[in-house]
Amino acid sequence: MPDKTAISKRKQHRPCPVSDQLPLGSIGFLDPLCLCVYSPNSHLMRRSWINIIAATTVAGISGAWAATTANGLVAIVNDEAITWKEVAQQAAMAVEARMASLAARSAKLEEEIKKAQQDALEMLVQRKLILHEFKQAGYNLPESLIEDRVRSRLRERWGGDRATMTRDLQSRGMTFEKYREMIREEIIWEAMRVKNVAREIVISPHKIEKYYAENLDKFKVADSVKLRTIMIAKPASGPPEQARRRALEILKKLDEGVPFAELAGVYSEDSFRNQGGDRGWVELEREHYQPALDQAIRALKPGEHSGVVETDRAFWIVLVEDSKTSHIRPLPEVRAEIERILTEQERNRLEKAWIDRLKSKAFIRYF
Repeated sequence: MPDKTAISKRKQHRPCPVSDQLPLGSIGFLDPLCLCVYSPNSHLMRRSWINIIAATTVAGISGAWAATTANGLVAIVNDEAITWKEVAQQAAMAVEARMASLAARSAKLEEEIKKAQQDALEMLVQRKLILHEFKQAGYNLPESLIEDRVRSRLRERWGGDRATMTRDLQSRGMTFEKYREMIREEIIWEAMRVKNVAREIVISPHKIEKYYAENLDKFKVADSVKLRTIMIAKPASGPPEQARRRALEILKKLDEGVPFAELAGVYSEDSFRNQGGDRGWVELEREHYQPALDQAIRALKPGEHSGVVETDRAFWIVLVEDSKTSHIRPLPEVRAEIERILTEQERNRLEKAWIDRLKSKAFIRYF
């Protein structure tokens, strides 16, 4: 927590709310330069396709939407403007997450991009409102907090190399001063959110029990098995006999008493090899295994293993360690999960109420 003595003592400013209420770095945030998601105790999580979205989406799918803006102006919040470029940059990350799955479905992709644009515009409006509230309240953000965040980002993103940072910023048409201002806004956003949205939200046992009673379907578990597998892949071309013989040799070792997990750790060719073939609890209705494999699993009792099962691309040996029939998870098992859901709902409600209050006091015009 920052030292309170670092906060400006000027009478016309009140201490920044970050000083007493926000352990810096405790909230996930959006890097304003590269639109990268960071979270507590983690490094860079994901890069966005800003250049692609800005260069191709604006001129392509979203061209009609962009053309409706006056000289690139999308909105005005009090005396601050929001441009189309800002919206495109903000929307880029959300679009990226869906781009691969929707690339072949242009109509759906256009719908997703428009939604991302609308969400991005709303986020930018909220940012302007929050920055305005910070300014009107007379808060002052200590320069040391900004410098600490810049140094931290320098280490995380550029390996501590200031020259590399400068070149990267220049390649994006951004000055260091502009980047530093974005960092400042980022900290203010975090601090004001913590100040105005309660961090300690208490959910009563009654609300948890009520949610459970009204949402029993969400806690229904289908028939499931605790499963281990050994997979031997068929060759991409040619006869599969060698792979079949290998699977039969493994089965023989299993029948001779060699532990399944040990054999899976040595011979299996799937991604569960390092876990001794352990796939944990599996709901067969959700997994949609190939029919031959599904039938083999369903035929086993706990503690039994199959023979060699052939599917289109592999030979399998499976072990059912345990099984559960369809049931509803009991309340004690899901209490913590429900509490997290209700806490998030309440936090969202409080945040919306706060933003609505800011909007009611502001001048906002959309173009």
